[in-house]
Amino acid sequence: MGKPTDLVQGTLDLLILKTLALEPMHGWGIAQRIRQVSREVLQVNQGALYPALHRLEQNGWIKAKWGESDNNRRAKFYSLTTAGRKYLEREEARWQRLSAAIGLVLETS
Repeated sequence: MGKPTDLVQGTLDLLILKTLALEPMHGWGIAQRIRQVSREVLQVNQGALYPALHRLEQNGWIKAKWGESDNNRRAKFYSLTTAGRKYLEREEARWQRLSAAIGLVLETS
């Protein structure tokens, strides 16, 4: 298998929101979950993750609360807000339309 692929700009927010729709998580957990679910294809580096989390929080789509991680370390846990859940639904639908249209173009010979 090749090296993990960097995420295309604009998709990271959607992936973070989708991950947080399952349960609150800290930053490292979000990055690990995306990597695992994508079967090691998608890799989120800290330089992209934390600015994205800050942006999502400023937009009111996620909220943060300090807590303790599994290894008893202090960590900021992020969770989806009601506004974030609505935004995620809209963006998922938009992504489905866009990826279907790209697929159609790629299938054309």
